Amino acid sequence: MQKKASIGLASADTSSAVGKIIKRAIDIVGALTFFLIFGPLYVAVALAVWLGGGGPVHYRQTRLGRDGKPFHFYKFRSMVPDADRVLEAHLAQNPAARIEWDSFQRLENDPRILPIGRFLRKLSLDELPQFWNVLKGDMSLVGPRPCMKRQRSLYGAAWSCYTKIRPGLTGLWQVSRRNELTFAQRVELDVEYVTHWSMWMDCRILLKTVRAVILDGE
Repeated sequence: MQKKASIGLASADTSSAVGKIIKRAIDIVGALTFFLIFGPLYVAVALAVWLGGGGPVHYRQTRLGRDGKPFHFYKFRSMVPDADRVLEAHLAQNPAARIEWDSFQRLENDPRILPIGRFLRKLSLDELPQFWNVLKGDMSLVGPRPCMKRQRSLYGAAWSCYTKIRPGLTGLWQVSRRNELTFAQRVELDVEYVTHWSMWMDCRILLKTVRAVILDGE
């Protein structure tokens, strides 16, 4: 595995009352600021999804959050209808794709993704509805990637660490060359984030995320 990112300079306890209040306050201010400034962008992306793919603009899926509680996770729809069936059929017919999926929980050439979806994912625009999740308190601006129900067992002993904090819109995995990391390495980064969390770490991750989206198109 590549060298782990050591972003935080000062550690803090995310379970402390002060840590929770500060982190939640930043989440609310950040999400409200996004909608105030980038509301027109949100509407434009929604219109592009409707015109480019037909069907619902938003995609809703159950994910597991803090304390292991399920919540509705939102994205702009970037996949074809009945995406789960399409994926299972593709994996059944392609052993190499099955190996790739089992290791990374994603595919480089995913048959489910719409043409407009590839553009949205390249710029991470499909993630914008998750600011609603942040406002609702399901997610934080920064934290572990929200876990799908079927991924629960892949965390093993690290599951108790994942559930200590709200999952994030961005996190260590997203700014650590995510396309090259296995799911097991993603779990290691989640544990590192929760164990060494600090406000400075969150600020650095947010800045790295903006840079990746603007300069790298990731």
